[in-house]
Amino acid sequence: MLHDDFASSTPRPGSRRTTVFAAAGLACVCLTVAGCGGDGGPAPGGGSAASAPPKRSASPSAAPRSGKPLPRGPLSGRTVVIDPGHNPGNRDHTREIGRQVDIGTARKECDTTGTATDSGYPEARFTLDVSRRLRTLLEKQGAKVVLTQDGDRPYGPCIDERARIGNEAGADAVVSVHADGSARGNRGFHVILPAAVRGGGADTSKIVTPSRELGERIAGNFVRVTGSAASNYIGGDTGLDTRKDLGGLNLSTVPKVFIECGNMRDPEDAALLTSGDWRQKAALGIAGGVSSYLKR
Repeated sequence: MLHDDFASSTPRPGSRRTTVFAAAGLACVCLTVAGCGGDGGPAPGGGSAASAPPKRSASPSAAPRSGKPLPRGPLSGRTVVIDPGHNPGNRDHTREIGRQVDIGTARKECDTTGTATDSGYPEARFTLDVSRRLRTLLEKQGAKVVLTQDGDRPYGPCIDERARIGNEAGADAVVSVHADGSARGNRGFHVILPAAVRGGGADTSKIVTPSRELGERIAGNFVRVTGSAASNYIGGDTGLDTRKDLGGLNLSTVPKVFIECGNMRDPEDAALLTSGDWRQKAALGIAGGVSSYLKR
């Protein structure tokens, strides 16, 4: 796999099989657009380490693109940070993204290029598209939305900066959007939750419980809105996986989860991930989970 914060996926023991479906019952929420409807081992990819840290090329964008005030809605006063995994420009900056950064308990590469479908559709394009759709849905409900990158910087941000953006925004919830790069035949989505980690600059003790609730609600909505099944290769069919080796989670001080929306290297999943209609459903599923969590 080619993820920032990620290494090859291996099946892990999961919670009870019913977790996703119980969460779906908790999280039914109507959205304004489409009715009622969310790093084990060293990180792969990258290049040689750089001697100087990369420059921040742009600040995260929080303002609605229209420049108009946000509408009043059920999420007014709430801040959501959306983290589109990778950056389409990372492939042209392997030296910069290969630089090692501190994730609290270890050091990892700043970022990676991400994976792609066999036909060449890159994960970085997928994550940015879904994240923009998700932003629109949440802003319609009154939420202030911050993207860690919006195609407005040549590469990155690094995984430690991605966590810092959420922390500095005082986010009520952070969602990192990804798609997996596993073996053919491995299908379905899963939501990654932070494990209890304490060491160096990492301390997830205050976010483990709320992050799990956020993740369960996103998983429940995602399976209901998209029709996709929970992963058949990670999480014991629950759609949930707990990790202690992801810098984006380890360094977060606010509730945060990752979602792997499907496996780009499986032809059946790839057909979904490359469909604009399905990406809208994915955004609706994630938005429903976030909204349900924030309105609980």
